[in-house]
Amino acid sequence: MTTTPQIIVLFLSTFFLVGLLTPIMRRIALRINFVDEPNANHKSHIQAIPYLGGVAIILGMLLVTFSALLSQDNLNGNLWAAVSLFAPALLLGIVGLIDDKKALDPLPRFIAQTVAGVFTAFLMIATDTVGNPSGNSILDAVITTFWVVGISNSINFFDNLDGGAAGSIAATALGLTLITQSNGQFLLSASAITVLAAMLGFLIWNKSPARIYMGDAGSLFLGTVIAVLTIRLNPTVDGKIFSFSIPVLLLAVPILDTSVAVISRLRRRVSIFQGGRDHLSHRLIRRGFSKKHAAFTLWSLSLIFAAIAVTLAQDRTISPYLVTLALAFWIFLLILFLKVSDS
Repeated sequence: MTTTPQIIVLFLSTFFLVGLLTPIMRRIALRINFVDEPNANHKSHIQAIPYLGGVAIILGMLLVTFSALLSQDNLNGNLWAAVSLFAPALLLGIVGLIDDKKALDPLPRFIAQTVAGVFTAFLMIATDTVGNPSGNSILDAVITTFWVVGISNSINFFDNLDGGAAGSIAATALGLTLITQSNGQFLLSASAITVLAAMLGFLIWNKSPARIYMGDAGSLFLGTVIAVLTIRLNPTVDGKIFSFSIPVLLLAVPILDTSVAVISRLRRRVSIFQGGRDHLSHRLIRRGFSKKHAAFTLWSLSLIFAAIAVTLAQDRTISPYLVTLALAFWIFLLILFLKVSDS
């Protein structure tokens, strides 16, 4: 069991460590010229911004997590659980770091994501840690692999605005923390609180105007961590539809962003893998929002969906109404954003 003092220590340790590591990584990135140049049409910044924010996030989360495990009684069991969570995320973080430097083609990225997804699926089925098992191992493996690949890509696509992705991931992590604490999944809760703290520590440097980016290293790592945490989540809600709805609600805004971009590109007959100014953030800015206001809007939407997920997990009597309302709101947002010009 994770007690309140332990949660506070985890939060503060991760927050301060990531907050301290980020400017160090920024200086290193500037020294070695590891920067994001504004050399593509879809990029909105006008001067080079250093990468390696993702490295600060990864180091901070891993150092705090594995240091905390040393103080636990069930070291072997908890250590295995942590390794199974962070190993695929670290793999994709490394792939993302290479991508930040060399701009990989979509295929090797997709292969790495699939490997991470298959590994996660195999491990979770073997250890019986799928939060919402369907009763069929093959179907569980397919769903898990699809979810890991889809969410890691979605978070990666979503990271296109100063502070936008970090704040929205923080909202998701907050919802996860509240749900897992209330239903006794304390290891998941501890991991979720480190994600929340890491995002808030990173936001000090990443909020508009951003002084550093997390890059693909950070977004792929975080996307995988969030994907695994949500697939392990067991919200103990009556009915599979409502139970499956909670992870989707927690990630409704990144999924919305990906849906809008993919639909936009398909109707324009361009590759869904190419960069573009067709994401939620770009559309908000074209509607007159500043970068700060666009980020705040995305955070607010993420908090709304996270609040719905938390309420759904705690009050079973209103599940049908909440899911229907959330779906209607999501579709409304999809139509609303698609009405804004694509570029």
